[in-house]
Amino acid sequence: MRFDVVTLFPEAFEGFLATSFVARGIAGGQLAVRFRSPRDFGLGKHKSVDDTPYGGGSGMVMRADVLVACFESLDADAPEGVKAHRVLLTPQGARLDQGRVRDLAARPAVMLVCGRYEGFDERVRGYVDEEISLGDFVMTGGEVAAMAVVDACVRLLSGVLGNEESVREESHSVQNEGLLEYPQYTRPAEFRGAGVPAILTGGHHGQIAAWRREQATARTRERRPDLYESYLARLLPDTKTGGKVK
Repeated sequence: MRFDVVTLFPEAFEGFLATSFVARGIAGGQLAVRFRSPRDFGLGKHKSVDDTPYGGGSGMVMRADVLVACFESLDADAPEGVKAHRVLLTPQGARLDQGRVRDLAARPAVMLVCGRYEGFDERVRGYVDEEISLGDFVMTGGEVAAMAVVDACVRLLSGVLGNEESVREESHSVQNEGLLEYPQYTRPAEFRGAGVPAILTGGHHGQIAAWRREQATARTRERRPDLYESYLARLLPDTKTGGKVK
């Protein structure tokens, strides 16, 4: 998989790309990352990439002509001619979730467009395929959001994780039916008066699996009632067809 990152600050990614599973993915050939700065396409002596907003207002707005030129430059020299699916990182986008991460990780190439200043010229939206947000808050730029997308995707790439089973029972996984993950414990057996549930030390795998399922369901119901309602909807009979809700 390849990520093309449009950013004014490619240096912000240096430590991130050299760390943990991201570094492993790059070393193993499962992941490639290219960077391109809109500044390379900036205007005038100072390579300007922004301008004052029409109609007045505070701050500066990133120019459409500069950004689109950057997008098209990445497409023009895309390895093997594979153009990237373009993603605008913006607080106005659809909230990132595990389903969207799976969709992105399945693509051969994804372009992540990091904003700065007061945002993008509205016309930029006509040159991207989708818009993504990390949540209902605003940051100074899209670089941290881009790192989050890369990190979430790389762990789904075959061969990156040491144990492929580790993604099957974690929170939001398909195999876990979208539930939150069950509680996990390790040594010591007792820590400041808090012990480990006896069922986990009994060695009965069937009972452990049942306990974990109960815990995952209860935890989801308590902490994320929205996810729990979605889980129930998939289990309840469809009154129109008499079958299961798909």
